[in-house]
Amino acid sequence: MGSIKSVLRPYAIALALAGAVAPFAAAPAFAQASEIRYIVNNVPVTSYDIQRRAAFLRLQGTGNANSAAEEQMIEQAVRAAEIKRRNINISDDQVAAAYARFAQSNKLPVAQMDKVLNDSGVTKAHFREFIRAQMGWSQVMSQQAGAAGGALSEQDVVQKMLQQGGDKPKSTEYMLQQVIFVVPAAERGAKLGQRKREAEAMRQRFQGCETTREFAKGLLDVTVRDLGRVLEPELPPDWKQQIISTKAGGATVVRETDRGAEFIGICSSREVSDDRVAQMVFSAEQDGGGDRDAESKKLTAELRAKAQIIKR
Repeated sequence: MGSIKSVLRPYAIALALAGAVAPFAAAPAFAQASEIRYIVNNVPVTSYDIQRRAAFLRLQGTGNANSAAEEQMIEQAVRAAEIKRRNINISDDQVAAAYARFAQSNKLPVAQMDKVLNDSGVTKAHFREFIRAQMGWSQVMSQQAGAAGGALSEQDVVQKMLQQGGDKPKSTEYMLQQVIFVVPAAERGAKLGQRKREAEAMRQRFQGCETTREFAKGLLDVTVRDLGRVLEPELPPDWKQQIISTKAGGATVVRETDRGAEFIGICSSREVSDDRVAQMVFSAEQDGGGDRDAESKKLTAELRAKAQIIKR
């Protein structure tokens, strides 16, 4: 599956520039009433949906935003039906993580990105649903590649690399543990600073993953999650550099997140060389090509031709 960063790359510059503008302009005065404009495979596309997408396109500097917004929302509804048919589900946690990574890639705190989107009339909710749709469609395209024989097995990838004169790649495998000092959204302003200090105190005492839960027993609203084994290419972008630069038995610096204040403990790390690493490296090198875009457009056109689209 293509990364959300690659899926959304065309929008990064526009959002970064918008985030640098101060003070923000007043939000556009959209009509509050929402009317159904289209019904796509029994799913309504409303004037409110189209207004948010038009605001999104204007944020990118796209001309004729209203017409383009209608087309995009129809296309998104067509794709959504296929995502649902294939039983693909993108969780709220996945969307939130992608949203946070996207904000970071634009050098924006999440709160500032929220403000950019809300002040421009896009809204955080609309953009998050856009992310969900893009992530779901990326999984559809991955399934298509597999069905068409485009996805190579781990063994096939290794043979291909060896035939091309390359060696089987190596990677670092980490055993990770996540520690979250939870801060409810309604109490964030009042409690986040204190929770960060508490998280930092625990981080400094961290000596390995075996004792974490014992340390957390006497603390309120602290969650400890065992993340299991994670290969370096699979590390979340917003934590990757901190994890790589932290020795086994240590913990990353404390970060503010949507959940509160948290850090990640490095239980252990080791160098591995296996077929799965080879497949991941090979897939990363092949990802994002023009063939994928062409296949996406082709499948979307086929689905749209079969869809029931009623204009109201």
